[in-house]
Amino acid sequence: MIKQFPQDEPTGEMPEDPRGAEESPSGHGVKSPPARKQRRWARERAVQGLYQQLLNPLAVDQLETQFMEDAFMLRIDLELFRRILRGVEQHAAELDAAIEPHLDRPVHELDPIEHAILRLGAFELTHMLETPRAIVINEAVELAKRFGATDGHRYVNGVLDRLADHTRPTEPRRRD
Repeated sequence: MIKQFPQDEPTGEMPEDPRGAEESPSGHGVKSPPARKQRRWARERAVQGLYQQLLNPLAVDQLETQFMEDAFMLRIDLELFRRILRGVEQHAAELDAAIEPHLDRPVHELDPIEHAILRLGAFELTHMLETPRAIVINEAVELAKRFGATDGHRYVNGVLDRLADHTRPTEPRRRD
């Protein structure tokens, strides 16, 4: 079965009314969504790109170009989107090796969406130390809830939590 990604607009996350957004730094009255939403949307788009890469490998430049054809991309944190896409591509083997000891099966047997989310989370845990562990894991869990199988978010949570214990042993665990 081919996984379908839900439409972005009907989820209620993207404000239809610009009054629900922040004033742009330029002061020209153009509104932009809060930075937190821009980062979440960047991760959503990145995981979609990573999923696509797993199913149909494509040069990251071509993949980025495809995504940039969507006007919604102007609303996301493009720097984060590009950093994740390019970083995961560059470190894919290393990321798979990092998560594999924490899996209950070989990495090649993972559901592609869970694999993409785990790579994204592993990349942030190992290469984006400025992002707190709790945020990395929470964002990955939210992605798994949105795009993954029914209980995929629990699996993603467990794997990334164990990876974080290994890669960031001094950083406090999130409170559940």
